[in-house]
Order: sequence, then C-alpha cells, then structure tokens
Amino acid sequence: MQLIIISGLSGSGKSIALNMLEDADYYCVDNMPSQLLQQLVDQLAQQGYDKVAVAIDIRGGKSIAMLPQQLASLRANELDLQFLFLDAKTETLLKRYSETRRRHPLADEQRTVTEAIAEERDRLEGLSELGHHIDTSDLKPSALREWVRQFISTETRRGLTLIFESFGFKHGVPLDAELVFDVRCLPNPHYEQALRPLTGRDTPVITFLEAEPDVLNMRDDIARFIDTWLPCYIRDNRNYLTVGIGCTGGQHRSVYFAECLGRKFRDQARVLVRHRELPSIPTGNP
Repeated sequence: MQLIIISGLSGSGKSIALNMLEDADYYCVDNMPSQLLQQLVDQLAQQGYDKVAVAIDIRGGKSIAMLPQQLASLRANELDLQFLFLDAKTETLLKRYSETRRRHPLADEQRTVTEAIAEERDRLEGLSELGHHIDTSDLKPSALREWVRQFISTETRRGLTLIFESFGFKHGVPLDAELVFDVRCLPNPHYEQALRPLTGRDTPVITFLEAEPDVLNMRDDIARFIDTWLPCYIRDNRNYLTVGIGCTGGQHRSVYFAECLGRKFRDQARVLVRHRELPSIPTGNP
C-alpha cells in the first residue's frame, strides 16, 4: 500500500491536496482521528486498496500529538508511507477565513481566530519536520495541485529530492525553505524596459544576467555551497531539501538562479524547480 498522510494548519489547503489525490485514484479519508490510523490501514489493506491518502489535523483533537509515534510504527512495518505538511502565514490564513466565512476549529467565544491559529501552530509544532513541507501562503489552488502532483510523482523513487524554489522577498520568505539565498544585490532586469515583462527563463534576461560577473560569481558560490553540504543532508536520511532563492519580485533573478541550479544538480539528486510568483509550469526530473 502507498499511504500519504496530509496534515497542517487549518485553511492551508488540505482539502485541495486531498481532492487532487482523489483525482489521482487514491482512496481518500478526511478528518481521521490519529488513534484510528492503524485500524484504518489494516482494514483498507484487507480490502485490497493500494493507494490511500488520509488527512489528520487539529480537528481530531488531542490525539494529533500521537501522530509522530504512529508514523514511526507504520514505517517500522515497511509501509510505503509519505507525510505532507501544509503551512501558511497567519495573515494569509486570516484572509482566507474572512473570505470563506468558515470557523476555525479552535475558535470559540473566548478565543479569536488569531489566537486559535497561534494555538494550532503550537500544537502542531514539530510535525512539519516529519516529511515534505509546503508553504501555501502565495499559491493559487492550481499551483498547489501541481506541487502535490509533483510530490506524488517523486515519491515513486527513493532518496533525496532537491527543490529549488524562486520567490520574491516583497511577498515574504517561504516557510518551507531549509536554505535561503538572497540575490537582491545583483543587477535587476526589472529596470530595463524591454526585459520588465519577461522572466528569468527568457533568453534576453539570461543574456543580461550572464553578462554581469557578479551574477556568475554568486551562482557558482551557491552551487559550491550546495555541492559541499548536499552529501550531509543525504546522510541525514532526508527525503526533501528545499533551497529558496529570493529576489525582489520573484520574476527575473531568482527564477534564473533556480533554473541554473536545477540543471546543475540533476545528476546528483532528483530535482524539482518551482517558481512561487510565476504561473505554475511543471519542471524537474521526477
């Protein structure tokens, strides 16, 4: 059985992820209390289900604290289990609750939505380190569906997946990045009128950037850093390592760097390249 456990903050997009998995022929269960997970897995295995996705979150009550031990127990039985944690910034979650007029599971007459989100973060602390962490703060539903599709595609093979994620600092640093590099000090194509509507994937922008020695030096320095420390992350038995590359708007410089680094490391690990501020276009070698 291939089992995917989805968890994360309320309002972070778990329903979108679960719907995508259902479309990919997974048998999906939402709002499962943690203490019933083993029983569910045993029952579905007996019925012959080979692709299962389960959402477990704060709605299940205090039993969520048992989830790390239960995941370890399932993995000890050599179950093909993957864990996906969805996160989002507090201001994004507040906006989503305001737009949808939904009630936060922990909100009540004594606790505001902001306080409920803070309480939920505290209870879920540490879960994001159990598997793949996705920050959905600036993702449209279509982009989140694509990132989840990439997640299940890469999980057909073992080993570390190296993710290069471009982003714009003006929209905030992604919560899911383990390493973050700032390239805002480099010349900005945004100030060239002909280059402004283009992206770091377009030849004129690439030509502009590669004519600058500082761009090439920083690109090579970042590559050397990753090349030096990647074996340590692999020895740490990590499944994912997300490298964030940020410029001001996330359109030119960071996109160029993410694409270059993705090409360089494709022979050393499974690589995904993501551009948070651009329309979702699949790229990588899952």
